[in-house]
This record gives sequence, structure tokens and C-alpha cells, in this order.
Amino acid sequence: MKLILSRKGFDTSAGGVPNPILPDGRLLALPIPDARSVIPYRAITQQGEPLGPLVADLTRGRVSPDAGAHLDPDLHPGQLPRAPGWRPLFGQMASAQSHLRNQGVGPGDLFLFFGLFRDVERVDGRWRFVPASRPRHVLWGWLQVGEALALGERLPVGVEWAHEHPHCQRLDAPRNMLYIASPRLTIDRYAIGLPGAGIFTHYATRHCLTAPNAETVSAWELPAWFQPGEGRSPLTYHADPRRWRRRADRVALQAVARGQEFVLDGEQYPEAIPWARELIAGAGGAGHDATGDEEAG
Repeated sequence: MKLILSRKGFDTSAGGVPNPILPDGRLLALPIPDARSVIPYRAITQQGEPLGPLVADLTRGRVSPDAGAHLDPDLHPGQLPRAPGWRPLFGQMASAQSHLRNQGVGPGDLFLFFGLFRDVERVDGRWRFVPASRPRHVLWGWLQVGEALALGERLPVGVEWAHEHPHCQRLDAPRNMLYIASPRLTIDRYAIGLPGAGIFTHYATRHCLTAPNAETVSAWELPAWFQPGEGRSPLTYHADPRRWRRRADRVALQAVARGQEFVLDGEQYPEAIPWARELIAGAGGAGHDATGDEEAG
């Protein structure tokens, strides 16, 4: 089983600003702008918050409520009206998909999605970033792969419900893949009573990858077992030992500034999956099971 840390949502290059942490702690991962998307921001609601006004305020009008949103990963049923049979899903293509393929990512593997977040406040009826707040990388959702479907000239039979997904609007794209969530989180072939995909609804320090008081968002602090050693392949894109520095029961990692997915082999790092399971179980996340019911994670 592999654990994949996947960078998704607004950042300084895609969208131009961080994702918001609302005053009550809610995490809203904003889908990046996508001119080919058939889903506008004004159609999306996250945790009761309409995204159209939010993106317009935070980007100071650079992203319009009517602009297309690349809603991927799409993890929570409440964001849009859903077609019958909808399941959480994530798409990847081109060189990023080649990396996942080369690492053997497929059914049973677990994505943890992270993004750049910053505190916001509402002043005079408009959203803005809290002036003294600092951005940081935060985990905001998960998806365990149930099915991996290669997309070609036509949408595969049985996933017509996904036709509005951004990757289903790009059937001409090279190496275009859909990862559809498993119904339940399953470890060592045993379902453990947690949804196969969902979001972490509120910010908590355990979700934060950026180290406390770090000067840059890419200065991470992780459990010590993340540090590579003899016979253990490092987190992909992080093979340079100078990026790692042990700090008691933690390890500092200077994460690469670019790159979408970082893959860790759960067989070589047996602590990884229990760590992720505890995050999901204790985060108060909203998940989605096979019947389409929402659950508290």
C-alpha cells in the first residue's frame, strides 16, 4: 500500500492566492481556475459557503464567480447537485500521471491532499486575508483508490455520472486517468469503518505540514519515521539527504517547491498507513460511503 501526498487547490501560481481558513476554522480547498471546465465557481458550495463570492473577494476580482473551476479532486457530495451513482474521484494526466504509474499507484493506495492555506476574515461584507496571518501547507482531504480507469476517446461505461469532471472533459489528453474512491477505507483487506474519501472540515495543528514558526511554507515538520534510511526509498522527489534533518521525535523536511504527488511505500514505512488512518479517524472529516451517505470521519 502506498501513501501519496498530493498538492491540490489554489496557490500562488494557480489561482494566485492561498486557500482560506475561515474564522470558525473551516478549511475550504478552492479548485484552481480552468477555462475548459463546465462548472463555474458560482455553482459550487463548500461546507455551506458559496465559492463564487469567496474567490472573487480573495483574488480581488481576478477570478470571476463565472470562471470555470477545475473541481478535482472532487471529494464531497454536498458541493454540487449530483447525478445518480456519483462517487468521489480524482484525475491525473500527462507527466504527473506518468510519475504515479511509474510508482505503481493503483487500487488500495491512499492519497492525502494538501494545499496552501491562510486565515481569512470578513470586513465590510467582503472576504480578505488576515493581515498578520501566515500561509502554511495543510492536509485537507483523502481518497483511497477503489478503481483506476484510463480515459480514451469515450467515457468508460458505468461512469457517465462523472461526465462533468474536468478530466472527462479532456478525453483527448495524454495519459489521462481517473481514480475513483473505494466505498470504505480498507487496510490489509479489512474495512475499518471509515469512508474511502472525504475532507478534513476544520483546521487542526495535526493537519499542518509546515513547521511552527517556519520562514517558508515548504519547511515541513513530520513524524520522525518519514526520514529515509538504509533499505527505505525516500518520499519521491525528496532523495537529497540534505533536505532532511532529525529533531528528536520529529524530522524537518525542506519540501520541493513544485511537483504534484509525492509517493511513499507503505511496506517500507509501516508507520505511514496507521498515521494516515488516525488523521482520518480523528479529524472530524466529512466522508462519503458507497451508498452516498455522508459520515463523520
